Amino acid sequence: MVLRVYTYFRKDGTCSVDQAAMQTAEATGNCRSLSLDAASQWEGLEENGQFRFTPPTHSLLAFTQALKEYEHQGGLQGRAKRYKENCRVLQEGMEEMGFTKLLSDKHQGYIITSFHFPKHTNFQFNDFYLRLNDLGQVIYPGKTTRANCFRIGNIGELYPEDMRHLLKCVKEVLTDMGIPVPLS
Repeated sequence: MVLRVYTYFRKDGTCSVDQAAMQTAEATGNCRSLSLDAASQWEGLEENGQFRFTPPTHSLLAFTQALKEYEHQGGLQGRAKRYKENCRVLQEGMEEMGFTKLLSDKHQGYIITSFHFPKHTNFQFNDFYLRLNDLGQVIYPGKTTRANCFRIGNIGELYPEDMRHLLKCVKEVLTDMGIPVPLS
């Protein structure tokens, strides 16, 4: 019998596991790895409150702090509200400069927005990227093969004032590249 326990491992050493699946008899004794045996780890924590091996203290403290901040900021609804506001500020500012979004509003989320490259002969993405990076602003190349575009994320420890600062930097970089704003 193969038990499908849904475990999500993260780079920081933490994981999340489907608790209902962990409580089944089939979960115990089926792991082929001692260190990744989530069922035995869970049983040990329930029995004595201890990790089977050296606990990832820094990761656990960081995760605890992240949960506190998440709750302090209003949980999912609070974060979503801030991310949506970041997105609104970003999209309105980029559109005022003449950028066009890759996706229509119907398909656009509020986590990341893709913008078409300007159709100006002086625009070179790598130059644009590096100049923004020199100003402490990070954007990402597009992930589509059919359109020349770049992406800007607006989640994490970012606020509307950060998005306004990014917009100021975008305008400055375009001007330095000899690209008139608003774009035509």
